[in-house]
Amino acid sequence: MIEAGSRAFWRATLALCLGSVMIFANVYVTQPLLPMIAADFAISPLQAGWSFTVTTLTLGLSLLFYGPLSDALGRRGIILLTMAGVTVTTLALAFTESYGLLLALRALQGFLLGGLPAIAIAYMGDEFSRRALLLAVGFYISGNTLGGVGGRLVGGFVGEHFGWSQAFAVMACVSAVLLAAVALLLPPSRGFSAKPLRPALMLRDLGGHLRNPLLLGAYLIGGLNFFIFINQYSYATFMLAEAPYGLSAQFLGMLFLTYLSGTVGSALSGRVAQHLSQPLCMALGVLLLMCGTLVTLTPTLGAIIAGFLINSFGFFFAHSTASSWVSRHAEQARASASSLYLVFYYLGASCGGFYLSPFWHGYGWTGVVAASLLILVVTLTLSLLLYRSEMRQPALGVVDVCGSVRKRQQPLV
Repeated sequence: MIEAGSRAFWRATLALCLGSVMIFANVYVTQPLLPMIAADFAISPLQAGWSFTVTTLTLGLSLLFYGPLSDALGRRGIILLTMAGVTVTTLALAFTESYGLLLALRALQGFLLGGLPAIAIAYMGDEFSRRALLLAVGFYISGNTLGGVGGRLVGGFVGEHFGWSQAFAVMACVSAVLLAAVALLLPPSRGFSAKPLRPALMLRDLGGHLRNPLLLGAYLIGGLNFFIFINQYSYATFMLAEAPYGLSAQFLGMLFLTYLSGTVGSALSGRVAQHLSQPLCMALGVLLLMCGTLVTLTPTLGAIIAGFLINSFGFFFAHSTASSWVSRHAEQARASASSLYLVFYYLGASCGGFYLSPFWHGYGWTGVVAASLLILVVTLTLSLLLYRSEMRQPALGVVDVCGSVRKRQQPLV
């Protein structure tokens, strides 16, 4: 097992963080490019938005595939192969001359982008000790935030000065460098135990995960938190574009820099979880999300930015903790358990806008805040229910991070 603080720990954690940066930079690189794509292909903004939506859609669907596949074939090889595929498709996007081909490549890219997110935490569960896992998951998810911000900044800057196709070319070069670093740093799997790839068994494993209340609770917490968090940004851009703020598109894009506080939240989550029960850490993250959401009601730009900084910290703090909780409590097929968490996560992102829309149109930003708090009360309640379940089962066998069953005499904290 890889222990926290060892040389192998830092190599593996850095490799997975760099891989996470590469994946999420490619997911979000198109967001600032949408107006250029719409103008170049003479399509509507809604049609241009499909270049982002189709990627997240196929990414979410792919997660159910890669988890069971890696349980059978191993983690490291699939991570590197899918990252290589992402690099190739990003380069191909730079030479695309039709919007239909661009959509097809983005759909294929989304499927390939799902490889590392579906497998990374399962790899940690196989290879890392419990303490190392708690620390590494926080650092890994901080890579998600850096990648999301970096992809938008690269896309916006390069696209504005050189065009959207050159933005893809630059992103392909960045992806190739990060792929090489991951291949060099990521240690071979030593704690992995292969399972036969059997579709019936895959479905049984997924059903087992959904029937496990400790996992289902974390799935709902992660999915519903993202359901609110990511879609608040969409409606905030409309609010800030109107009077009295009147921000331009360039400055609206910089609102996503508030994601950087999530990097800190992710990194701190593992350390806090060593001293506080993980469900209480999830509850703390949700409470911060609620506080940040309320702060955005203050009608000044500084307060709104502060609110989103708090939101990002709280969201990624809870997300990191929920992810590691799933890996710890999966009784079997750990990769598919982690993949199912991310399926809930991306489904939440896809559906949240529809939920918030009537509140926005009826009551403006105040309605969005009220609707957000309703859902966050649900995730706070779920976090406390997980804590109660943990406290009520002190003598039951639980699965530790290396997959073996052991007895515990007191609740895990």
